[in-house]
Amino acid sequence: MTEQNAWKMNGFLGILAMLIMIGAGVAGIIKTIPFLVIASWLIAFILMTGLTIVPPNKTKVVTFFGKYVGSLRDNGIYLTIPFSTKKTVSMRVRNFNSQKLKVNDVEGNPIEIAAVVVFKVVDSAKALFDVDDYSQFVEIQSETAVRHIASQYPYDNFNEEGLSLRSNSVEISTMLKTELQERLALAGVEVIETRLTHLAYSTEVAQAMLQRQQASAIVSARQKIVEGAVGMAQMAIQRLQDEHVVELDEERKVNMINNLMVAIVSDKGSQPVINTGSLY
Repeated sequence: MTEQNAWKMNGFLGILAMLIMIGAGVAGIIKTIPFLVIASWLIAFILMTGLTIVPPNKTKVVTFFGKYVGSLRDNGIYLTIPFSTKKTVSMRVRNFNSQKLKVNDVEGNPIEIAAVVVFKVVDSAKALFDVDDYSQFVEIQSETAVRHIASQYPYDNFNEEGLSLRSNSVEISTMLKTELQERLALAGVEVIETRLTHLAYSTEVAQAMLQRQQASAIVSARQKIVEGAVGMAQMAIQRLQDEHVVELDEERKVNMINNLMVAIVSDKGSQPVINTGSLY
């Protein structure tokens, strides 16, 4: 089923023709011409059944005795096929906020995830005739797509290669939009945007995963600190040697590097010991 344009004419012309027929019927009553009264009023009634009003950003789907004959998209008042059924389909942009879904990611960790889907109907015939209820169809397919995407990737890859739900939200949203568009094309719906609105570990594993994240962050921070401390120690020894401030043998270099590393890497501020000289 594909949307097509229905026959229509200006509604005001239809109202004018209807008023003329009513006036002819009144004239037939005055002149006692029963046939003119019946014919003119019957024509006026037929014209009245074809009148319809199309609001902005809405479409009237016209069916004639069960057969789809077209849709009216332009807003205004029109005269279309008499005795036809006209159903309204909204073409406005709408949002669907999914519930918080409990899903297992690709590593089997239970997570909670939710998304918002921005969509609109672009084919009124498909939306009305190819599915029972396109709004409910969008809701069910959106939640199904969110579950499928969430099960394909880990919540966090912990510095490993590849996409993750937490670190690559833009890419995940793009893939969710692509998959959802394939599902909703059957209902004549266009997906404008999808975004993850909630992402968290499930309550039963949240504390353990938080500790894992904290440990990973501490290890990464320590690695940066050690790299910086080594660079600073090398720079200090090199500068002392280049400027001939003091001559250091290998043992003193080791002691100096050890002191610098302890002072820089330590969690707490170091307590310096001042050497004021020797008794001998």
